[in-house]
Amino acid sequence: MIDCDVVIVGCGVAGLYCALNLPRALSVVLLSKEAVDHCDSMLAQGGICVLHDPDDYESFFEDTLRAGHYENRLESVDLMIRASRPIIDDLIKRGVRFSRRPDGELDYTREGAHSRPRILYHEDVTGKEITTRLLACARELPHARILEHTCMTDILEGFEGSGRRVCRGVVATGP
Repeated sequence: MIDCDVVIVGCGVAGLYCALNLPRALSVVLLSKEAVDHCDSMLAQGGICVLHDPDDYESFFEDTLRAGHYENRLESVDLMIRASRPIIDDLIKRGVRFSRRPDGELDYTREGAHSRPRILYHEDVTGKEITTRLLACARELPHARILEHTCMTDILEGFEGSGRRVCRGVVATGP
């Protein structure tokens, strides 16, 4: 039995970034079903899209809708686009090394459904670069523990006083 405030299942980019952005007053446990350096985020080769400049918003929005066959939730697309630059700036602050042009500026490329270059990358191992940097930062968190080779097998549910169902914990197996 491990008592904590937050359990994050998965130590890929999403899980690590979540842990890094939670309040320091919370105790956090991250679960990785294998060694953390074997997560799927380590295998991602492509880049990460970012709002290049304010004039790119409409084009970025349309490209995203088109790639999603116009089934996207509009509020989510807007949030993703508007949050992209601050998140990229935070990743850079945390040590992520995106490719740069000879003049030192970020090097944007074009991928997938994007109509213009708005993808940041690191060689052909962007996922490994981001995950490795975030993992190093997460390992420095005094309020967080990473449990490798620990697989979640069930979610424990309970009820709030109002009768609303909530997650109370997880069941996991490990070494």
